[in-house]
Amino acid sequence: MWCSWKTPHRRDEPALRARCFAANQAGSVSQGLFSLQNRLYLLGALASLSLLAGCGTANTIGHQLFGLNSGGSDSSGTAPSVFGYAVADEPQAALVGQDILNHGGNAVDAAAAEGFAQAVTLPSRGGLGGGGACLIKMPDVSGKMQPPVMLSFPAGAPAGNVGDRPAAVPLLARGLLAMQARYGQLPQSAVIVPAERLAGEAQVSQALEADLGVVGNALLADPQAAAIFAPGGQSLAEGATFQQPDLASTLENLRVGGVNGLYAGTNAAQFAEAADAAGGGLTAQDLLNAVPKYGTPDITTQNGYEVASLPVATTGAGEALPASASFMALDKTGGAVICVTSMNNLFGTGRLAPGTGVLLAASPRTSPAPELAAAMAYTTGSYAFRASVSGTGQNEAAEAARIGLENALAGQNVPVPEPGRANIISCPGNVPGGEASCRANAAPGGNGLAIGGR
Repeated sequence: MWCSWKTPHRRDEPALRARCFAANQAGSVSQGLFSLQNRLYLLGALASLSLLAGCGTANTIGHQLFGLNSGGSDSSGTAPSVFGYAVADEPQAALVGQDILNHGGNAVDAAAAEGFAQAVTLPSRGGLGGGGACLIKMPDVSGKMQPPVMLSFPAGAPAGNVGDRPAAVPLLARGLLAMQARYGQLPQSAVIVPAERLAGEAQVSQALEADLGVVGNALLADPQAAAIFAPGGQSLAEGATFQQPDLASTLENLRVGGVNGLYAGTNAAQFAEAADAAGGGLTAQDLLNAVPKYGTPDITTQNGYEVASLPVATTGAGEALPASASFMALDKTGGAVICVTSMNNLFGTGRLAPGTGVLLAASPRTSPAPELAAAMAYTTGSYAFRASVSGTGQNEAAEAARIGLENALAGQNVPVPEPGRANIISCPGNVPGGEASCRANAAPGGNGLAIGGR
């Protein structure tokens, strides 16, 4: 029986394990800093990643591996080559975002690259089979900053509902590509190459290990998933390397063909056939018809700033919401992006579409909509950046984002209630102009990484 993740408990609490899988005997999840072994591995992986992308080396950000939070230079005085911040719930994704910023990318380029990378390294919450939403505040072609917009790309229900494990229509890649095509300044392939490299070989982080510990043997019932996440019969632990060659091929198709690499023609037909083989019940027409949509976020005022937020989901009383993940970026112009993703259930349907490496998200017909919580504060008129925050933690996601933003704007440190987690970038002096005032924080206990500064 596949765990539906229908409980508000934190993923590393015994109550959740008992409720989902009574037979799961895994221990409690460590929530400390990344191990030295992990950090050294990431240094090497990121250097290889940069070489593959033609971007030189990653020496300028290596110092950032030794802590969850960033406020600029480390004790040695080393700093990133340009101003910018990247934050993600999975550390390898944050490193990718910072590397993109260091090599000419803007906040959208960095966020798109983080999203593709996190689809590889944290597919339990943000795989290519899923979807999400972003808040985007970027300048126009003349350099004038524009008000925030919302981009929605949920993993929605297909036209039909056939199959023994109904899947959602995957929209993550299409959303990230749409965002990057409109606002990015690097070639689109540059934001996919790092993820393609990580699919060739990545490391199991604390975040992924925690999620693997929750689902236990239920995920391993799928031969495709077992081959990736438990090649020796046991779920991979933090620090282990893992390969996803089929996913690398899917990312290559997207790098070469753009949207058509997954959502049209032969590629769409082949993916739909693979999803159907996994009980997903998708069609090529479902893929073609699913498109991201731009809209206006909710706008309020707080502490003298305007605040743009993703709309709060409405759920039934007591209904547990699916898990989610987030990533964000800030660049030197004050351009900022916050994205929140979900698979509509931890690890989605628990099955990969054979030959694609893509975990299928669960159909929203079988689970409630996830809470995609994010907010961004900025000055009225000039739209200078003040703060951004993402909230995760199922039913506490919106509350986590609310408290996180209050903390950033008021300079306070009110704890976020469990199981909520808030990632934050805060610049009391505003950006552009107040870059030295900026700090970024990955949520304590969330196993993510915040890096950047100058």
